[in-house]
Amino acid sequence: MPIDPQIQHYLDRMAAANAPALWEVPVATARETTDALRRMAVTDRAIPGPAGDIPVRIFRPASAGQLPCLVYYHGGGWVTGSLDSTDMRCRVVAEWTPCVVISVDYRMAPEYPFPAAVDDSYAAAQWATANAAAYRIDPARIGVGGDSAGGNLAAAVALKARDEGLHLALQYLCYPVTNPLADSASRREFATGHGLTQASMDWYERQYLPDPTLAEHPHAAPLRAPDLTGLPPAIIAIPGNDVLRDEGLAYAERLKAAGVAVELHEYPGLIHGFFGQPGESDAAKHATVDSCKALRDAFARA
Repeated sequence: MPIDPQIQHYLDRMAAANAPALWEVPVATARETTDALRRMAVTDRAIPGPAGDIPVRIFRPASAGQLPCLVYYHGGGWVTGSLDSTDMRCRVVAEWTPCVVISVDYRMAPEYPFPAAVDDSYAAAQWATANAAAYRIDPARIGVGGDSAGGNLAAAVALKARDEGLHLALQYLCYPVTNPLADSASRREFATGHGLTQASMDWYERQYLPDPTLAEHPHAAPLRAPDLTGLPPAIIAIPGNDVLRDEGLAYAERLKAAGVAVELHEYPGLIHGFFGQPGESDAAKHATVDSCKALRDAFARA
């Protein structure tokens, strides 16, 4: 008999938490692990943005003292996605890094094409810095991150922050879009049959960039930015079977050439979207653990 879809969703969320088996740890640790994600302080609020309030969801693990912070931008091609769709992902990152995670519900296309999402995303990073004390955030250890279109926004925010003097400790880019409306070998090779299709990317990019000339702007296409020097250290996660693989790798190489510290994680057997699905395979689960460890280490160095 098929499992009820809502029960399956619950099972998926439990798998995504990546908790150790209870019989593998002391009883006290088992109790702590069981309660950790539920004890996490989660706050929904609105913050001021360039065109009105921006909804955010703030995740703070049960840790004393100041913590680093990751301002997180969800994927979904700048068209779909929400605070709810990325909720468990943010909980896992907050608990396993540990850090405060501020998830941002930026304006989306087609109602709000480029640069609305960039403007909201940057405003959220500014707000996190200005309000660090209120949330026991270490202002010297605030980074930005995101997956897919969210990785594109994180890269754009890092560029804008450099140019406007906002300090960021790091950028976490998970299978980011760095060169929309462009051709690449991976966009052709994995156009179908690997989850995210090139037809989907074409549609997303047309919604976000209705005027194709907008793709020349570095905040839309970070790979096309003429100067990448002075950007914060980057953690970049790339699956091997993804239409976006080549532009993610190309961005990593350009950052390195510009003198930016880059920690590149390649996962040959994975596809686009693995960061949101650690319960789907051991490799996806390990990649999620890798991301949290990389963030933890990078924040420790900041």
